[in-house]
Amino acid sequence: MKNRLFVLVSAMMASMFALSACNTVEGMGKDVERGGEKVQDAAESTKKKM
Repeated sequence: MKNRLFVLVSAMMASMFALSACNTVEGMGKDVERGGEKVQDAAESTKKKM
């Protein structure tokens, strides 16, 4: 019985860590995307001034 409980708790914890990691990576991806958009905007602005 203790082994089954241990396996169940371990699986639940692993699932929580996996889900939180996905959210973190997704958030980082969005931040990088926004940074890239800002660089594009700055490049277009500079190009228009030339």
